Amino acid sequence: MGWALISDAVPLYPLYALLFAHAGLSDARISALFAIWSAVGLLAEVPAGALADRYSRRGALVVAGLLQGLGYAVWTVRPDFAGFAAGFVLWGLGGSLVSGAFEALLYDGLLAAGAGSSFGRVLGRVRATGLLAQLPAAVLATVLYRLGGYPLVGWASVACCVAAAGIAVAFPEPDPLAQADPTETEESYLATLRAGLAEAAAHPAVRRAVLAVALLGGLDAMEEYFTLLARDWGVPTVLVPLATLGIPLAGAAGAALAGWGGRLDRWVLAGLLGAASAALGASGVLARPAGLALVALFYLGYRLVLVRAETELQNRIAGPARATVTSVASLGTELAAFGLYAAWTLGGVRLVAGLVAALALSLPSLLRRPSRSTPGRR
Repeated sequence: MGWALISDAVPLYPLYALLFAHAGLSDARISALFAIWSAVGLLAEVPAGALADRYSRRGALVVAGLLQGLGYAVWTVRPDFAGFAAGFVLWGLGGSLVSGAFEALLYDGLLAAGAGSSFGRVLGRVRATGLLAQLPAAVLATVLYRLGGYPLVGWASVACCVAAAGIAVAFPEPDPLAQADPTETEESYLATLRAGLAEAAAHPAVRRAVLAVALLGGLDAMEEYFTLLARDWGVPTVLVPLATLGIPLAGAAGAALAGWGGRLDRWVLAGLLGAASAALGASGVLARPAGLALVALFYLGYRLVLVRAETELQNRIAGPARATVTSVASLGTELAAFGLYAAWTLGGVRLVAGLVAALALSLPSLLRRPSRSTPGRR
């Protein structure tokens, strides 16, 4: 929980889109930066997951924090398009290391402790903690911006990332050799990569869950636009971090409630996502500061469904390349994010709300439980 808190209490988070605008970048160039970020994920996501499986998931988290901090340092010393792009490359590499390794480390760690069934609850709490961390991040952003502008915010963000890497050093990590088949302990990196790709593609239950997580995760790219929405709807720049604070708080509530998601069938989850899409669409029609409350309502339902889908995916993975399979889902998330960026550019929040509604309609099929007769699938 401490790692999630420090990792997400980064004061640049509520301000970096505004930093780009302050540097004179247009909405199109800002979207291009987000696309660069996603492109790095496309190239590095699955190879990074296989690295975590083959060598160390804990080590992947440590390196990720250092790379992200280095990216923010570049932003601070060179606040122009080239500097922002370089920073996003570093952040993208760090994010690729985290996305597969964290859930795999958590799931296998709970299994080793005899608490595998609690994964959904723990994951929900971790996600909620990460979202709640945006509260101190917003306060820090407001205070630091007033005291020293964007440079002070940037260096404080670097410090947060280094601290998170230090916490990750102490994470317990189950010995993969103690759980592996003795004939497979000398597998190469490429063999690990192939094993993860094969499980993600060859098993229908895993494949559907990977697709569900990918499409749902891609929707989270709209978080990059929340501060811009607030600005466009009439909120003064200095108040934007506080005005948008209710959105992550609502998301934290949804993530925490996801621990009860096992009591909700796929049809109920689809209904919740459909209701969330309606709230998002209504916020775009209102287009005023009060519309941020509707965005928060959307985020609550969305985060609940997302954590539930992530839990389903981990429960269905049976092979040793857990981080690699999870990274395949994250790769799909990056691809879906491109679609969201394009949709936002073409039609803004209302078009994105339509995409969420379409995904809600497909969710019952994607989260259909595997047949009990299928061997090796949970």
